[in-house]
Amino acid sequence: MPEFSEHPARHIQEITEAASVHTTLIEDACIDKDCIEDLRVYLTVDSQTALNGAVSGRAVSGELLHVQAAVKPISFHRGHYAIDLTFYYRIEGEITSGQVRPVPIEGLSVFSKRVVLRGASSAAKTFTSSRAQFDPDRYYAAALPEAVIEAVDPIVLASHVADAGGEEQDPVEVELPQAILDQFDAPLVLDGARRQLFVTLGQFSTVRLERSAQLLLPVFDSYVPDKACSEEAGEEEAPCEQFSRVEFPVDVFYPSPAGTQSVG
Repeated sequence: MPEFSEHPARHIQEITEAASVHTTLIEDACIDKDCIEDLRVYLTVDSQTALNGAVSGRAVSGELLHVQAAVKPISFHRGHYAIDLTFYYRIEGEITSGQVRPVPIEGLSVFSKRVVLRGASSAAKTFTSSRAQFDPDRYYAAALPEAVIEAVDPIVLASHVADAGGEEQDPVEVELPQAILDQFDAPLVLDGARRQLFVTLGQFSTVRLERSAQLLLPVFDSYVPDKACSEEAGEEEAPCEQFSRVEFPVDVFYPSPAGTQSVG
């Protein structure tokens, strides 16, 4: 591959041909930091039984199991799309009931929100030889941009236990996919819980709209790997050597003053 440390004009003359590639273009993107307050935790049967007889309980950690996304065009605002997101979390906690050690509990929390992003419109339907079976819904969806979500596990900020007060509680409002339910060893208690666990989560995520595109790109040369194949694993590097190459997190220790933006 040519080195680009030299003057770029030299490499313009080294272009040998142009190649047509099929890839995805990012049409719009955003970052989000959600503070999700008092999110209900739907405990498993065993965990709910333990919480009913506990002195106290709290959430300890959260795991993001899945994010479900649906893209819909906004009819009154052409070129904009609504992305309905549903986050599914496994919440792990513990209860105390006079025993020496806390008893672990777990359950499911569900968080939904909507994001609006810009994107080009297209009426083209996509048909491929690898997907020959007729499915009109899929062909229609192919005309929509694709939503891509990147997120980390949530941060548990707070939690508390509250009594139901004898009133009948509404079950979870969203339909739970079977694949999510299968992540738990026991059924979930979705309604009728006498005591309930609530959690406040901090969630970092990015959302972007992508669409398939064909681009014509310059070709400088073919890429030939320069690393020899080996059956042996590489020599394990000392932890301090690995750590020496990690950049110092300056922003953590010296955050930018409020109202200013870093350049770069």
